[in-house]
Amino acid sequence: MRTEDLHSLTGAYALHALPDDERDAFERHLAGCATCDQETREFAAATARLGLAETLSPGPVLKDRVLHRITTVRQVPPDGGTAAKARRAAPRGRGLARWALAACLAAAAGLGGTAVWQYERAQDAGERATQAEQRAETLAGVLAAPDAESRTARLSDGASGTLVVSEDRDRAVFLASGMAEPPQGSVYQLWFDDHGTMRSAGLMDPGSTSQAVLMEGAVDGAAGVGITVEPAGGSDQPTSDPIALLSMPA
Repeated sequence: MRTEDLHSLTGAYALHALPDDERDAFERHLAGCATCDQETREFAAATARLGLAETLSPGPVLKDRVLHRITTVRQVPPDGGTAAKARRAAPRGRGLARWALAACLAAAAGLGGTAVWQYERAQDAGERATQAEQRAETLAGVLAAPDAESRTARLSDGASGTLVVSEDRDRAVFLASGMAEPPQGSVYQLWFDDHGTMRSAGLMDPGSTSQAVLMEGAVDGAAGVGITVEPAGGSDQPTSDPIALLSMPA
């Protein structure tokens, strides 16, 4: 594959839309191309922000219907790989429709995964649905806020993280892309850096490598954000050195 072709794959790579052979070739190229590295991180952050900003929350009627149906509908059996084979057989067009579809899927996966994980952690069925809906609305509101500012950083193992902050809303969202799963029995925990004092800002989903996380609590003048690896359930204070530190967007 020519270098010119590799330069054109930044958007598809950020959206995890490349087949294995192209992804491997691009990652080898990415290690030595600062321009593609920056463009890939910007694509990932922009896609999440634009997609989530257009998210609409379902009304109470739909919520009640879903809660009722999940107790009566049988699980669909595995398709035996039919979907995966269909994806591999699909035409490899690089037109606008492919990008639009990939962007929608990436945004839905990020928001959906976060909502489902937070849904499962709550205690009561009604409370689970309400909390997931409220958090999704707040998360989308931060990303769509007119004053939202972002900062993107390269993390370990090729992952990237973007911190989005709205001063007016006094809230922050962390967007992760390509993070390795934490060690067994551990979880990534987010922290606000209150000028030297670390304040817990919630846990990340240990089973998801790419996700959008509404950070818990107000920003309240924090100087930055840190990520540590903590025991399952989280810690009151960091018990490990941070794997990443991001200063607040200017």
